[in-house]
Amino acid sequence: MAKISKVLIANRGEIAVRIIRAAKDAGISTVAVYADQDRNARHTRLAHEAYALNGNTSSDTYLVQEKILAIAKRSNANAIHPGYGFLAENSSFAQAVIDAGLIWIGPSPEAIDALGDKVSAREIARMAGAPLAPGTDGPVDSAQEVMAFAKKIGLPVAIKAAYGGGGRGLKVARTIEEIPELFDSAKREAIAAFGRGECFVEKFLERPRHVETQCLADHTGRIVVISTRDCSLQRRHQKLVEEAPAPFLSVEQKNQLYVASKAILKAAKYTGAGTCEFLIGQDGTISFLEVNTRLQVEHPVSEEVTGIDLVREQFRLAEGETLDYEDPEVQGHSIEFRINGEDPGQGFLPMPGPVHALRLPGGPGIRIDSGVTSGDVVTGAFDSLLAKLIVTGNTRQDAIDRARRALKEFEIAGLPTVLPFHRAVLEEEDFVTEDPISFNVHTTWIEQDFANTIEPWSGSISENELIEDTYRTVVVEVEGRRLKVGVPTSLFSLDNSRKAAGKAPRRRISKTDSQAESSGTIRASMQSTVIKVAVTIGEAIQKGDILFVLEAMKMEQPVLSEIDGIVEKICVVVGDSVVGGALLAEIGPSSAELLG
Repeated sequence: MAKISKVLIANRGEIAVRIIRAAKDAGISTVAVYADQDRNARHTRLAHEAYALNGNTSSDTYLVQEKILAIAKRSNANAIHPGYGFLAENSSFAQAVIDAGLIWIGPSPEAIDALGDKVSAREIARMAGAPLAPGTDGPVDSAQEVMAFAKKIGLPVAIKAAYGGGGRGLKVARTIEEIPELFDSAKREAIAAFGRGECFVEKFLERPRHVETQCLADHTGRIVVISTRDCSLQRRHQKLVEEAPAPFLSVEQKNQLYVASKAILKAAKYTGAGTCEFLIGQDGTISFLEVNTRLQVEHPVSEEVTGIDLVREQFRLAEGETLDYEDPEVQGHSIEFRINGEDPGQGFLPMPGPVHALRLPGGPGIRIDSGVTSGDVVTGAFDSLLAKLIVTGNTRQDAIDRARRALKEFEIAGLPTVLPFHRAVLEEEDFVTEDPISFNVHTTWIEQDFANTIEPWSGSISENELIEDTYRTVVVEVEGRRLKVGVPTSLFSLDNSRKAAGKAPRRRISKTDSQAESSGTIRASMQSTVIKVAVTIGEAIQKGDILFVLEAMKMEQPVLSEIDGIVEKICVVVGDSVVGGALLAEIGPSSAELLG
């Protein structure tokens, strides 16, 4: 196969930065793409070239295959790396890249179809002899099918997007009554994040560990397992802390994970980097979960304990090179802390905002992968991940000790982050213990066992700090050649520029819309987009009923009523952009309360 000379990175944020750096190390030119809000993002400045996708949502930028392929042609790139998320596990995009005569840095479209679809992946795993939890044979068409499965197998059940990942499109139903709303929510999240909404159902294992294997496979069928990882510390089924190797596994468990992973990937004729994920029950039973046909967010911990650059290996494998080594021997221990723009003192609510200051830790064993710098504004349109802190030591305890020091040094000012949680978890015996019996972390540990005493973020974010800097296109002449140039509208009168473009001001609900506070006043807890209005004016509601569903950073957040009453006023419609504190609705007393 041809060598990669110029690679287009079809992604953003820290993973785009990570790939750009690996490409430069390998002597490969880089092309970045960007949504409007990412015009000045770090990845656009580090790449050799950067091109606009002309839009401000995933659906009209990073998920648009035609735009990305057009830029690849325009820039003369001969390869595309999808990163993770967006189009990374989209087989039609992989095929389109190949059909365009470009090198696709990832598994074949056939392997993506077979393993990216979690339903067919379960069948491959079954044929390969991997252990499995009970589940549906294929996607379900309705909430009624989910309810029938739950009544047959028992609660709780997991509703999973067949093409999902990263916890998006995954909902756990513990009662029959909540299944319809959770089924709809899973489909919406999956469509927003991955462009497809098919879902299947399987029995949900209570309090399991989440353990995975990082794998590489070449075109000859040779497969190596780079390391195991434990990714059990999660909130909303999205990982927060990962480590390699997975601690406290028996030799038998490790061997079972290695054998099952290789059998699954061999059956799928897999090439490239991929991750096989498993759940380990409290009794030690292993159950296959899924295969992620891409690079994982947590891949750095496997790199740190083996010395293997997984991105450069992806380049080599895409060029047709082979693996000339066995399963590497793991040396030391590495832990990754995802630094997200969320407030752990308010249930990990996503909180977009400005990065006023960024002070990074250093010293032995410290690595930072980040897509932001001081002065950036973290938008609510995309993922909440700001940076990854990767800490490596000779032993797990050594890594934990270094992590405590590094997290104390790490400072981000301007918006809330999960740094307080990471500092707190390193004081939890369930996690830091050196005793296998006392290691009690599981996938719902944060929700069920963590005594969250973290105070809500005390800072504030003004609406002006969240307004995206729009650009106006003007025509200039350079050496006799007419060029179109984007200029920040802050250099012009915003009102005049919008009138000249024939655009009405964007509707934005702000704190100024609010009225006097009362027990029946419903407000947005974060900057977000209204994606569902679940009630109507005059409707009688009860405490705990869903009133609205908000979306921020690709995650849904339901807004529940805290009282019984009657909906008197609704201040938003689907599609509205709201800031934290914006008035959503007003709930008045019920007839019974008035009479009483």
